[in-house]
Order: sequence, then structure tokens, then C-alpha cells
Amino acid sequence: MSEERELASRLVERIAVEAKRIGRPVKVMEVCGTHTVELRRQGIHSLLPENVTMVSGPGCPVCVTPAGYIDTAVALARGGQALIATFGDMLKVPGTDGVALSSLLGTGTVRLLYSPNELPALARASKLPVVFLAIGFETTIPTVVSALLEAREQGIANLLLYTAFRVVCPALRYLLSDPQNGIDAFLLPGHVSVILGTDAYRFLEDEGGRPGVVTGFEPLDMLLGILMSLRQVSRGQRRVENAYPRAVRPNGSPVARAVMERALEPADQRWRGIGVIPGGALKLRKELRDADASVRFSLPEPRDHEAPGCLCSSVIAGKARPPQCAHFGKRCTPDSPVGPCMVSSEGTCAAYFRYGADR
Repeated sequence: MSEERELASRLVERIAVEAKRIGRPVKVMEVCGTHTVELRRQGIHSLLPENVTMVSGPGCPVCVTPAGYIDTAVALARGGQALIATFGDMLKVPGTDGVALSSLLGTGTVRLLYSPNELPALARASKLPVVFLAIGFETTIPTVVSALLEAREQGIANLLLYTAFRVVCPALRYLLSDPQNGIDAFLLPGHVSVILGTDAYRFLEDEGGRPGVVTGFEPLDMLLGILMSLRQVSRGQRRVENAYPRAVRPNGSPVARAVMERALEPADQRWRGIGVIPGGALKLRKELRDADASVRFSLPEPRDHEAPGCLCSSVIAGKARPPQCAHFGKRCTPDSPVGPCMVSSEGTCAAYFRYGADR
């Protein structure tokens, strides 16, 4: 047995001890979509005691983007008003009428990108305004903003952002305010925490808070994060702990945050299935509004929409598991998705579909 297997076995044993000590059902939310995928891909969920349940949170940026945002992007592309640039996950997300951007590939008005670094060159070569579908959390926001600022420094004026940036801490506050979800502890996102740092989560230690453990993505990382969470629950504590110190520091990355603050300011925007979370979004500052697609094209506020019977909104709030949805694995599959949770590579439904729903 390798050293890693021995360590994993010891962690699993200690998790079982803490779970037994708690003596009741425990719900731990992994906030990050990457954690959702890795927990199931690595089989971590199958190693946990029966009274410990992992539930997914709203950490998948594609999943929390309203369907009306897709409708607007499709309309811009169809009307030939702009070249829509996006990452692959957004291409297959259906809008309110079931139409996805993938249906417009090959028309010259939709372009798949692999990195924001491609944006300045794409805009320079385009006769149309290039509208980038700027979704994501603190992990990706600095690179997108840097690409926009670079383009402006180069005198490229036709690169626009259609922002649907979301931020983690207001989402955690929203989850804390909802007693129906029954969350006992949070596995806090490793990649986002590289930017934010552990100090950003100190509000979890206040009255009404929950244990929070910043966790990495390797199997041992996740097992350690779960163990640390259960220890706090067992002891009646609510502290922010760092199980990912090789990457995350108390103050995170001041440089990355400075880039974000230079270009963006807090906004109140709609999250799919959740509604408006105060300060839960970021929009371009006034001095950069000429690069805001919403301003340039007078775009409407994206409206929310859920296909009949789809439980995506409940899944991303930790109130339902994918197998509880009547569409899961039947009408809704990665090849023919009904909701975004089955589309995104970080989507909970996609992770359950690929790696199994049961222990």
C-alpha cells in the first residue's frame, strides 16, 4: 500500500470517528463546482459514513447565469450586431426557448475561445464589435479584465464585455440566511481562495456562521477538508481553517484583486434560480462603460427561467440532488441538456451523470 493510500485510509477512519461522535446527519456543502466534480470523480463520496452528505453549492458560473443572458447573446449574434466570443461551456446552455449559441456556430457570429488572452487579437481582426461573455468567479475575473485593459492600451476599442461576474462571499451570506438548506459546514473553494485569501471568510465565524475549511482538489486535500469540517461540527465550533496552505494565504493575491478593483465595482444582479444577491456581482466601472455591452447595445436585464420540472435552481442552492429531478438521465443528459447543471463541466448534474449518483 502506497504512502498516499495509507494516509487516505487514516483520514477515512478519522472521518468515521468524527461522524459517529456527532451522531446525527451532517450536511457539508462544497461551494466550488470543481470540488463537486473531483469528489465524485475520485470516489470520495463513496468513502464517507452514511450520516455525512456532501451537497453542491452555487459555485458553477455557468449554472448561476440566468437563461435570459443566453437569450440576449443569441439575439446579438442572430442580428449580426456583434461577434459573440465565449468559452465552450456556454455554447450548449439552452435559453428560454431552448436555443443555444451552438446552433449559430459556423455563421461567423459566434467564436469559441480557450483563453481570454485571445481577445485582443480577435477584436483587432474583427469588423464587428466583439462581445465576450464574461462569466465567472474570482478565479477567472482577473484574467478577463486584464485582457480588456490590454486591448484598450493597444487602442482596440471594439472589445466589449457582457458581464455576468459573480463573487463568492455574498453567496455564502445568502446561504447562511436560508435555514431551509440545513448546511452544517462549508468546503471553501481552493482556486477562488488563492485570490481572496482566508481572511475574506472571517464573517463565517460570527454569530449564525458555519465552519469553513479552504480545501484543495487532490483526494487527500478533500478528505482532510471534510475531516476538519466534521471536527468543528463535533466540537460546536465555527472557524475558518486552511487545509490548502501550499496555495492559499491569509491575504490571497493583492495584485489580482487590485486588477479587479481597477476595472470593476459591486453590483446587484440576478443569479439563476436564486434571485438578486446584494453585492453578489461585479460590473464595469463608469469610466469603462464604453466597453460594457449592456450599455453599448442597451441590453435588457436578463430574466430568469427554468424549464418545467428542472431542479437546477434547487441543486445549486443545496436543496436537492440531481437524481431527485425527473429529467435527470432521461430527458436531460450531457448530449441533450435541459438545464445548465448538466451542461457545464463543473455542473453538479453532469458530475453525477458521469461518475455516479449513489454511494
